[in-house]
Amino acid sequence: MSGRKEFRDLASPEEAHETIAGLDIGSGSESVPLAEANGRVLAERVDAGLDVPGFDRSGLDGYALRARDTFGASEGDPVTLTLVGTVEAGQRPAVDPGSGEAVEIATGAVMPDGADAMVPVEQTDEEDETVHVDTAVTPGENVMAAGADIAAGERALGPGTHLTAREIGLLSALGIDEVPVRASPRVGIVSTGDELVRPGRELDSGRGQIYDVNSYTTAAGVREAGGEPILYPHAGDDMDAMERVLRKAADECDLVLSSGSTSASAVDVVYRVIDEQGELFLHGVAIKPGKPMLVGRLDEAAYVGLPGYPVSALSIFRTFVAPAIRRAAGLPEPETATVEARMASRERYDGGRRRLVPIGLVTNGDGELLAAPVDKGSGATTSLVEADGIVAMPADVNYLDEGERVTVELFSPDVRPPTLFGVGEDDPLFSRLLDRLDRPRYLRQGSRGGQRYLRDGVTDIGVSSIDTEIGTEIGGWTREWGLVVPDGNPEGVTGLGELVDEDLRFVNRPTESGLRTSLGNALAELADERGMERHELVEAIDGFEFTVQAHESPARRILAGDADVGLGLRATAANLGCGFVPIGTERVHVLANPERMDKAGVEELDRELDAIDDLLDVLPGYGR
Repeated sequence: MSGRKEFRDLASPEEAHETIAGLDIGSGSESVPLAEANGRVLAERVDAGLDVPGFDRSGLDGYALRARDTFGASEGDPVTLTLVGTVEAGQRPAVDPGSGEAVEIATGAVMPDGADAMVPVEQTDEEDETVHVDTAVTPGENVMAAGADIAAGERALGPGTHLTAREIGLLSALGIDEVPVRASPRVGIVSTGDELVRPGRELDSGRGQIYDVNSYTTAAGVREAGGEPILYPHAGDDMDAMERVLRKAADECDLVLSSGSTSASAVDVVYRVIDEQGELFLHGVAIKPGKPMLVGRLDEAAYVGLPGYPVSALSIFRTFVAPAIRRAAGLPEPETATVEARMASRERYDGGRRRLVPIGLVTNGDGELLAAPVDKGSGATTSLVEADGIVAMPADVNYLDEGERVTVELFSPDVRPPTLFGVGEDDPLFSRLLDRLDRPRYLRQGSRGGQRYLRDGVTDIGVSSIDTEIGTEIGGWTREWGLVVPDGNPEGVTGLGELVDEDLRFVNRPTESGLRTSLGNALAELADERGMERHELVEAIDGFEFTVQAHESPARRILAGDADVGLGLRATAANLGCGFVPIGTERVHVLANPERMDKAGVEELDRELDAIDDLLDVLPGYGR
């Protein structure tokens, strides 16, 4: 314990904002090609160097003429003018109309000398070499004069203008091909930890390796905030190596962001690098997720250390760092999109820190918006996509009650609630069925989780392979379950007896899973046959308490050589090329919330459940 650095005197979120706001993370300007200027911010004023348009031009297809020649014209008494030529867009006029003459002209074409107005073709009638005009026009009518859009010398755009398609259009019209913009802050991104592997490279899960999530999510966040992300090689948990990477990033960037190695562990050394080689302003913030945050300087660069868990890292970045990058890039703070909702279930927290609760938006049968907590923990990357926004719980609030009205801060203003919200069993057929629905959200938390959420009125539907009185069944199927073994069944497993009697490594499913309940029932029958207690059988099975989450996970453990037998489905074994020993068949029930039977998403699912024969055909062991 002597090597640990404890989090003492945690900074408040307000102090963290002030500290980061005080960092200098870049300024200045640069010129970029017009094609690359969209989304940037003008660094200086831009004046028009020419008239736009640069000539008097026709506003419509019709005839250029002298306005005074049309005075008194009407439908009953049109004037007749002699046609003396034509002007197309992009042509220099070759003829000038005199008194009693007209020139046919296209939209946007240069008005010929002598003509001071034009008449739309709809108010004329051409005949041989003449045109009859049935309306009077005034000088300048239907003509855009030179400089009418913007005149040479006029202020076109001011400094600080956020360039969008509209401003790019104006700059194009002015002939500007190089645009002076605020320089994007260069942000170096360093993910730390010996366990990290870049996506695309081979992963050794046995060594505890994981793919690097933070580098890519942080880089995307930097780019969205107006910065230029630069990814650096991973820094291991060695102080000298980490110092080299951090110093290189500090030498080349305005801001350095690291993730991981900011906690109190003895092997976490980033805080020592900053503390000893730079200046550490802040270590730890009273917020969850994201307590282990560092703020300081290293050489001439600003530095912020993000937590290692992806949800924590992205939450801290979005809350504290992104605003600072936007300010440096000259971008305005976006309007915070919020919605009012009622808590779908009670959410407790006794940590004494401000907490940011990830929320998924759903609707009940009346269309009322509900806020459903979807937090799986800071280490769960799926929380990033299952959440639509956050609800902030102050440090002195211990719970949000079911039905309590809350404000949800949305991650983006275009968030729409799912048409269907469900929780339940991890099932291959239902997973395929979800692909046929419009914007569903489904959390795989097992049969017991599905029943619990449905009972509490949180979800529209639940999927359970455990019989229940909860909900209204709208469909279902059967699936064959049993023991997954290596291809060829080298241990000669024939049933549950070998699990009890032989030295076999077993991989189980969690207690929330319906498969686990089916296994428990089968073991109880075996215990009765042998005249034993069920717990005696369970204690004899090596690995019975070792559980993995997904329906494919036991089979994948077997393929990796980490187990001899796993609990699973025939369909899963067939899909992954494993052997299978059948034990029984269970029914999967799709259950609807009785109060939401008329909800469009539930009705859509009900219809699709009548058309699953093709799915049953491709999944071995499945049936009606």
